Amino acid sequence: MQISLSSAQPKAWSGTVLALGIAEGDPNGLIPAMEERFSISLSDWLEQRKFQGKNGESASLQLLNPDCASLVLLGMGPLEALDVNSFRQAGAAAARASKDQTGSLGLLLPWNAVDPADAVTVAAQAVRLALYSDQRFRSKPDPSVQPERLELLGPLPDTLSSALEAVHPICAGVELARELVAAPPNSVTPSALAESAAQIAHEHGLDLKVLERSDCEARGMGSFLSVCQGSDMDPKFIHLTYRPSGPATRRVVLVGKGLTFDSGGYNLKVGAAQIDMMKFDMGGSAAVLGAMRSIAELRPKGVEVHMLVASCENMINGSAVHPGDIVTASNGTTIEINNTDAEGRLTLADALVYASELEPDAIVDLATLTGACVIALGDEIAGLWTGDNSLASSLEGAAKDAGEGLWRMPMHQAYRKGLKSLLADLKNTGPRPGGSITAALFLKEFVKSSIPWAHIDIAGTVWSDKGRGLDPAGATGYGVRTLVHWVCKQSQQAET
Repeated sequence: MQISLSSAQPKAWSGTVLALGIAEGDPNGLIPAMEERFSISLSDWLEQRKFQGKNGESASLQLLNPDCASLVLLGMGPLEALDVNSFRQAGAAAARASKDQTGSLGLLLPWNAVDPADAVTVAAQAVRLALYSDQRFRSKPDPSVQPERLELLGPLPDTLSSALEAVHPICAGVELARELVAAPPNSVTPSALAESAAQIAHEHGLDLKVLERSDCEARGMGSFLSVCQGSDMDPKFIHLTYRPSGPATRRVVLVGKGLTFDSGGYNLKVGAAQIDMMKFDMGGSAAVLGAMRSIAELRPKGVEVHMLVASCENMINGSAVHPGDIVTASNGTTIEINNTDAEGRLTLADALVYASELEPDAIVDLATLTGACVIALGDEIAGLWTGDNSLASSLEGAAKDAGEGLWRMPMHQAYRKGLKSLLADLKNTGPRPGGSITAALFLKEFVKSSIPWAHIDIAGTVWSDKGRGLDPAGATGYGVRTLVHWVCKQSQQAET
């Protein structure tokens, strides 16, 4: 989709779909202007439809006009109550209303109600992401009918064109994450994730190292390797690195959980566990790969970014790990595996040890880790655990800028006693109450205490059955935008 600014006023713009943001009371007089332009009476029609410009309302009208095929009115609520998210919601609504029509979409919103650069950027992102449709696995794909061009209308300065330059790189990263999460487990394997990393590295000049099983054995990654004992698929430990063109004064590590399929092992997922959906247990790896795809194109200065994914399957055969086995992680910690379905933290343990050895300024891991987090926060908000207030604040700010829900959760140290083992240093799971907290406390054991670290549990946000906001039904690509915003913030700090 081509995205551009246009100084055309709605009374003069020519295209396919004209979408106008209407604040309550229509203070900008857009409805009378459209009545005059198209010689129609909108007021009575809108009254019948009970359209008052309230937030979330919309009305679409097909026009027999060669200069404009459709008119879409988007309710935005009171003008004084608008925030950046209002423009994100309006952009997504405009996109949905313009589906099944080709040509151009003209979008006019009250840009000056917030920072115009933020407003046009989030609206453009929302339009592109809301139009996303995954047709890869259909024998006869549905015809792709949608606008090819988006024109952001109004008296906007040309300098805002630079703000739009980040739209396509960020959306490309989100779409990559969606494609990886949505694909079936016979398509996205550990090797396929490594190939995705290789493609990013090749196209954007990043450094890639892939550790094979023997390499992981040499590094003592017994925790990670225990998970894949029952799989015919070879594990892949993926290390992708972005280095800026100039000096780097900050180094950060993004770690993603990469279980391409999780059967639960001998603690087999049954009942309501939705084993068929365990393809999305690599949602953390998809998010960090998508973020690296965006970062590689945006080329932030002053910050070096490392991405780590310990990828494998959790399957069952005669070699699979038993409940009760004791394994040793690469930092020497021994772990009693009292639940083979708590495997993600076992892979992350060795990845976090590796991350710590890079001596970064911060580590952030993303994982579809616990059902307990879904119970606590639902499917629109991810959980954040960290003992570092500065890191928490920066990630919360990045998530807010990205429009992704994130809520800081407690790291209640007293709950660590639930991880005590009679035989080993740790058990991999604690009691059911507070399960997402004990999972975070388990991960903390594998990060050097001197390194700021944060864990984000995306179990609820990685997938949407019905779609929400700018996310169609299916994989959401959650986390990509938050990570990109956070890394770009690190870049700004490095520059200053």
